[in-house]
Amino acid sequence: MLRYTLMRLGILVGCFVVVWGLVYSGLVPRGLGDSNGLWIVMLALVISAPISFVVLRKERDRASVNVVARVDRMKANLEANRSQEDDPADDSAKARSQAS
Repeated sequence: MLRYTLMRLGILVGCFVVVWGLVYSGLVPRGLGDSNGLWIVMLALVISAPISFVVLRKERDRASVNVVARVDRMKANLEANRSQEDDPADDSAKARSQAS
């Protein structure tokens, strides 16, 4: 998961640098008034999102498999703990209901 996050951040930084260069070279319009920095960040976010979606598909799938495995392991541990924590009163109640 950390690898995916770092790759996504790298794509965002790369897009930021490219957009910054395009804005200051005059190929892309500057923001209104003092909003130039915000304009560059927002434009970089909008551009990096679809790039990350396409380029990082395999890494995202790998991270998803790891998350699913971790959740399954946690569910198995929870179920094992739940079965160990049965109350003795429950056992006696089950024994009485079976005897009836």
